Amino acid sequence: MSKSEIVFLDGPQSRWREFKFAVKTLFELIHGFRALHFVGPCITVFGSARFKEDHPYYDVARRASAAFARLGFTILTGGGPGLMEAANRGAKDVNGRSVGCNIQLPVEQMPNPYLDKWVYLDHFFVRKVLLVKYSFAFVVMPGGYGTLDEFFEALTLIQTHKIKDFPIIIMGKVYHAELLSYIEKMKSEATIGAKDDHLFLVTDSIEEAVQLITEKSIKQYGLKPKQKYKPFAWLFERR
Repeated sequence: MSKSEIVFLDGPQSRWREFKFAVKTLFELIHGFRALHFVGPCITVFGSARFKEDHPYYDVARRASAAFARLGFTILTGGGPGLMEAANRGAKDVNGRSVGCNIQLPVEQMPNPYLDKWVYLDHFFVRKVLLVKYSFAFVVMPGGYGTLDEFFEALTLIQTHKIKDFPIIIMGKVYHAELLSYIEKMKSEATIGAKDDHLFLVTDSIEEAVQLITEKSIKQYGLKPKQKYKPFAWLFERR
């Protein structure tokens, strides 16, 4: 068959629908930016919505997030239950700040009770923009499709230099063993670079994670303790 014999298929093409989608996306981004503008430097914790309070991974996520919050970071999650709840709860355990980007879904959509602030979103890609935008480190807890999607999104952005070299920490060596094996396969087949597996740390140690964040987030980017706000008496301001 020659190229001239090909008859291309036609499909739905609505400029008005595309325009409405673009405008809706713009407003959703602006809504998210306004809601999270003052949350401060964050650590984003990715993890499954399905692990309950009595699961060991819940305890790890809670303790790890408490340690990260003690460094002065806001803990940012998808705002839902499971390990997202554990991370936000860990922040509140130590009087840290806790924020969520909640997605509208038929299930697993309610914001957890440990959030100081949250924003509702319709689109996953907008949610991922916000989870990346305010973060100086990414912590990957055990999870499913969504967690791996968020992990590889952050990893790809760092690999391609679309965002800075923020630390990515995978917690749970046993759970992620097959994933790490597959990454080694990609390395051996040269579908990723020889040093691309150095873009993340795999650990079960909260202390090791804290040390990496201290070196590669706080020190590397010059993060400093927030200065107390000094009110202007002549404007009748109060602290």
